[in-house]
Amino acid sequence: MSLMTPLRRRDFRLLWTGMAVSLIGDGIFIVAIAWQAYAVSNRPSSLAYVGLATSIPQIVLLLIGGGVSDRMDRQKILFLADLTRGLAVGCLAGLAALGTAKLWALYVVAGLIGTATAFASPALDALLPQLVPGPELTGANAVEQVARPVALQLAGPALGGLAVATVHAAGAFAFDAASFLFSAACIARMTRLPALAASSSQSFRHEVREGLRYARRHVWLWGTFLSATFTYLLFIGPTQVLLPYIVRNTLHQGATTYGVVLAAGGVGALLGGLVMARRREPSRPVTWIYAWWTLATLAVAGYGLATQAWGLVLSAFVMSGAEAIGAVVWVTLKQRRVPNAILGRVSSIDWCISSALLPLSYALTVPVAHVLGARTTLFLAGTVGAAVTLGFLYLPGMREGEESEHPVVTPEVHPTARSGASVG
Repeated sequence: MSLMTPLRRRDFRLLWTGMAVSLIGDGIFIVAIAWQAYAVSNRPSSLAYVGLATSIPQIVLLLIGGGVSDRMDRQKILFLADLTRGLAVGCLAGLAALGTAKLWALYVVAGLIGTATAFASPALDALLPQLVPGPELTGANAVEQVARPVALQLAGPALGGLAVATVHAAGAFAFDAASFLFSAACIARMTRLPALAASSSQSFRHEVREGLRYARRHVWLWGTFLSATFTYLLFIGPTQVLLPYIVRNTLHQGATTYGVVLAAGGVGALLGGLVMARRREPSRPVTWIYAWWTLATLAVAGYGLATQAWGLVLSAFVMSGAEAIGAVVWVTLKQRRVPNAILGRVSSIDWCISSALLPLSYALTVPVAHVLGARTTLFLAGTVGAAVTLGFLYLPGMREGEESEHPVVTPEVHPTARSGASVG
């Protein structure tokens, strides 16, 4: 199937046009927030607390966000989330322009972003099967794995490094804010789809528990959730906090170099997404996912071994490329096997459990790096994380039925989503 097939559908095209621009803004924001935090206080704890401020409200609210996404209009949820994030980052741009952007302002904005993301992430996962028919889901998810790295990891960081060097953090934040508003405008132009609300006789708590019970019955779901929990604990904090610290304080390079490293990851993820868009779905999807994610985690060790910028570039390329190849199959697997009526809740459980220990990851990064050093911390994060990821593949029942046909859940696609009508 051509990568362009799902893009011929007007609503899907609108959704990803807006999100691609928004992701470019996010890539710029990643560079700008790191340099702003270290400009205020040149300590790893400065950026670590930004990660904490983002992850805590996201984890706390994800289950609620999943329940809401199965009750309410998912397009409206995405619109309000983009609007909230755009206004929050816009306020930060104003403070940075005035020279009054203190650490507390960074933490407040990070908290608002995490809150909005808790509602947007499960809504997006659950909306996609409503926009494209079942046979096109792999292609649609491959589009994401192409658009996301190009925008978030390639174009965004590259532009972010240039933006910080030229228009400073204030200009970079302003562009990210504008990108969120553009995404909201694209969502507003989409055809309104009927909400897939749960039965009114069920309480909100009952609906959340229904999603938990469904996930608990399937090892491939809860096992992968737990695998991500411990893997993210080991490497997310170190990579997000220590990588820019090494670029700035060990290699004595600027924001442009950091942007190039992130952009190399974008190139890797782009190629991974293109590969998955042109090949058949693997016959052993769970094994495929874990093999590539183990390689991706192992590549994090390369950050600790690298003594020059090209080593960081190579590690970023391998890590993001392998992660993207596994991610296309993982998202498609969920969308095919999980009934769409509870997909928002299951996706929120995925996000919630997977990121449950992220605050601890950020909190532990600073003291561990202080004792072991930044390079050693990154090396151990990659090697131990890869071992943990691979170990979960051998959980009893994880690969059960890989060689047999699984029931494919084909959600009802709204009639307008079947049309290839042009935008406007």
